[in-house]
Amino acid sequence: MPNVEPLNREDLSDFEPAFKIMEGAVGFVPRSLFTMGRRPNILKSFSALAMSVFGPGEVEATLKQLVAMMASVAAGCRYCQAHTSASAAQFGVSAEKVAAVFEFETSDLFNDAERAALRLARDAAAVPNATTPAHFEELRRHFNDAQIIEITATISLMGWLNRWNDTMATELEDEPLTFAADHLSNHGWEAGKHVRK
Repeated sequence: MPNVEPLNREDLSDFEPAFKIMEGAVGFVPRSLFTMGRRPNILKSFSALAMSVFGPGEVEATLKQLVAMMASVAAGCRYCQAHTSASAAQFGVSAEKVAAVFEFETSDLFNDAERAALRLARDAAAVPNATTPAHFEELRRHFNDAQIIEITATISLMGWLNRWNDTMATELEDEPLTFAADHLSNHGWEAGKHVRK
């Protein structure tokens, strides 16, 4: 049960264009947006930032979703792990590779550039932050500064979402719930354990 009841989509008709973009990209509108809608200025600002971070850029959408997932794994947010894993699959990442994110350091499914980005996501989302200059030395072998900013923005946006959804006890939508239950259960992800009681 959520700590603050989300509004209905119909109550937020001013945001329908943004909702349709989100629905077209991942197949549903996250309930977290309906809760944010109780403060429309927050929803408006968050939506603009999210579209800037996850919209077209210099980093592939598939890598951004895997980075977002790794940041959520490090933060322990099951809701966002389910969302980002399902979104990665929606953008074309194989279910096998999504599940292998937990072993990205050793899995043959990841190249050195992906490992550098996922390592940054894991260590930047840790508390306390565990990034060092060595992270950026490795990143610069594969990414330019604009791409590093994009990767870091993805991690930072997930920090907001991880805290929002865990704190609000946002109820997980059926689509990401089904994907996570089917593909992440070998890594401790359990249906019903995605929100704090």
